[in-house]
Amino acid sequence: MKTFVLAAATAAALSGCATVTKGTSEDVQFTSTPSGLKVETSNGMHCTTPCILRIERKQKFVATFRQGNATRTINVSTQVRETGGAALAGNILAGGVIGIGIDAATGSSLDHIPNPVHADFSKPQSAQINAAEFVRLENEKRSKSGS
Repeated sequence: MKTFVLAAATAAALSGCATVTKGTSEDVQFTSTPSGLKVETSNGMHCTTPCILRIERKQKFVATFRQGNATRTINVSTQVRETGGAALAGNILAGGVIGIGIDAATGSSLDHIPNPVHADFSKPQSAQINAAEFVRLENEKRSKSGS
């Protein structure tokens, strides 16, 4: 019986831990208009769109898309999103102080924004926004909707 209780308590504590539920890295999708463009990240990764790169959750970076001599750069930041917040709440409810520390150290409660990262070469570059502007607009939208 003691073994069962210990196993159940461990499972409950770990269920809130984002390191366990989400992992320390995330698939970030890169798309472009037109497709088939080279994209490089400031952390040394590269691919041809459409593509997916597995990136550490706590790592912010800049994505540079190239079409001939034209480039588009997009800042990708990190933010605690809904699922990360749920894992944090699970840690708190289950008394997982250690889990909170691990999640903070590994960045596992974070998500990259924007994701997918999209560069549109059919529009003027000024029409694109960076991640900070995206977050500001999202927060503004939430405050207007009352949620």
